[in-house]
Amino acid sequence: MMKIISGGQTGADQGGLDFALKHGWPCGGWCPPARQCETGRIPGRYPVREVEAGDYNERTRRNIQDADATLVITQHGFMEEGTALTLAWCEKYSRPSFHFDISQPGLIPPQDLADLSDWLKSNRINVLNVAGNRESNSPGIQACTLTLLERLFFPLVGDE
Repeated sequence: MMKIISGGQTGADQGGLDFALKHGWPCGGWCPPARQCETGRIPGRYPVREVEAGDYNERTRRNIQDADATLVITQHGFMEEGTALTLAWCEKYSRPSFHFDISQPGLIPPQDLADLSDWLKSNRINVLNVAGNRESNSPGIQACTLTLLERLFFPLVGDE
């Protein structure tokens, strides 16, 4: 069973952790000191560990290095500066990454999903870092991330 990690920020990060917790998958990751996120403090239900020193960049670097690969999720073609940095660091540390842009919430093109599935299989991923835009800049991305991962790993969920 794959482990999902993230930095715990609102949006795509928490959507990845929501998926893991909902389906009983192992999860975790590194977060900033004091469990800081844009809404204050990362909720206790998310099992992320604080970096001893540093900031958002330090937790991003550690999650990239601890994962076999990183899935970066954006919405409507918009990418935050921190999300772009995540992709750049994946390249810097020679870690596989896949950028998935959700252009319409709830509409995930089958070919895009197939491409993501093929990427996961070809990289033999045991630990997946889920990263992307925060909720305030991409409203609905947290729920979209959960839906994307459910359609990816459980393709028949909700299709009855």
